[in-house]
Amino acid sequence: MLQLADIQAAATRLQGQVLDTPCVESRTLSQVTGAHVFLKMENLQFTASFKERGACNKLVQLSADERARGVVAMSAGNHAQGVAFHAQRLGIRAVIVMPRFTPGVKVARTRGFGAEVILHGDTLDAASEHARTLAREQGLTFVHPFDDEAIMAGQGTLALEMLTEQPTLDTLVVPIGGGGLISGVATAAKALNPGVRVVGVQTARFPGAVNAVTGSAHAQGASTIAEGIAVSQPGALCLPLIRQHVDELLLVDEGDIEQAIVMLLEIEKTLSEGAGATALAALLRYPEQFKGRQVGLVLSGGNIDPMLLAAIIGRGMVRSGRLARIVVSARDVPGSLARVTALVAECGANVQEIHHQRAFTLLAAQNVEIEMVLQTRDAAHVQELLARLAAEGLQARMLGGS
Repeated sequence: MLQLADIQAAATRLQGQVLDTPCVESRTLSQVTGAHVFLKMENLQFTASFKERGACNKLVQLSADERARGVVAMSAGNHAQGVAFHAQRLGIRAVIVMPRFTPGVKVARTRGFGAEVILHGDTLDAASEHARTLAREQGLTFVHPFDDEAIMAGQGTLALEMLTEQPTLDTLVVPIGGGGLISGVATAAKALNPGVRVVGVQTARFPGAVNAVTGSAHAQGASTIAEGIAVSQPGALCLPLIRQHVDELLLVDEGDIEQAIVMLLEIEKTLSEGAGATALAALLRYPEQFKGRQVGLVLSGGNIDPMLLAAIIGRGMVRSGRLARIVVSARDVPGSLARVTALVAECGANVQEIHHQRAFTLLAAQNVEIEMVLQTRDAAHVQELLARLAAEGLQARMLGGS
C-alpha cells in the first residue's frame, strides 16, 4: 500500500520537471464562505493540471526497454496531456485513447504534445478497454490515469507542497474521480499531520466513490461539466486508501460547480475546469462544515472548452441577476418601443438583445410584446426596473432567471 516514503521519493524525482505551484490565500472567498481559504493552483502547471505529476513519476521509472516500446494511456484530457507532454520531453512514444466526448481543446493540446490520439467510445471504460487492447497488440506500457501507485505517489506530492507552504492548514478539500489524487494527498497529509481533515468531493452525477465507501446507491448520470472526474467507480488500489484516510465525502450539483467556476474567474482571476472547481463548490454548498477552519482547496485543473466556459459565464450572470430577460406589453403605436427603452436606460440597465413580437402572442391585435435581455446590477436592480415599468402603466414580467 502507498506510503509517505513513496510520495517523498516521487517529490525528489519531480524536482525541476513539474511546477511547485503556489498555495495562496483568498481573502474574498474566505469572507464569502466563512472559512480561511487557500487555493492550491494546479491549473498553473504547464499542461494546466495536476495530472502531469503522476504521469511524470510513472514515466521516469520505466525501464530502457519499456521506454523504447512506448506507452499508451486513456483519458478524458488532463492525464492525456500530462502523459503526452512528459513522454515527448523524455523521448518516449505515446498513444492516447480518448472518449469521443472529450472537449476539442484537450484533444488539440494532446496532439500538440506529439502524442498519437485515438478517439474511441463514449465512456472512459470503453476508452480504457481499447487502450489495453493496443497495449497487448503493440507491446506498449499502459499508464493508468489513477489506479497505479506511481501515479498516486506523484499526485500526492502536491500535499507535501501545500503543508510546507501553509503548515496551519487543518482541512484539505480534494476532487475525486477515480481516486488517484485524493489517495496520494490523503496518504501524505495524514502521515505528516494525523489531525488534518481530508474531504473528498464528487459531482452528484458520478458518485462512484461515495457509493463504494458509504454503501449508498446514488444513481449515476450520463454527463457532467466536471468531465475530468466522470468516473464510474474508484480504482482498486485507491479505494482502501480512501476508506483509511479520507474523513468525509461530499456531493455537489452541476449548479454548484458552475457557480464556483464563475467565482474563481471573477474573484481570483483564475480559470478552472469543472472538476477543478468542485472543491470550492463544496464550500459554497456546505459552508457550515468548514466555517472557521484553515481550508486548502485543490484547484486541480484549468482545461475547459471555451464554448462551455462562455455558457457557464452567461448562466452565472443570470443567476446573480446581472443578466435578465423581461417581457413588456405595450400598445402597438409609434413611440412605444422608444418609451420602453428610455425607461430602461433611466433605470441604469443596458439592452443586450431586443425582440418585437406581434404574431406569436395572445395579446389583443393592437398590442405588442417587447422581449429584452438586459444587463443589470443584481436581482434587486431587476425588481426596481420592473416596479418602474409598472408605475408607468406598463405590464412587465420576468422570464426565467433570478
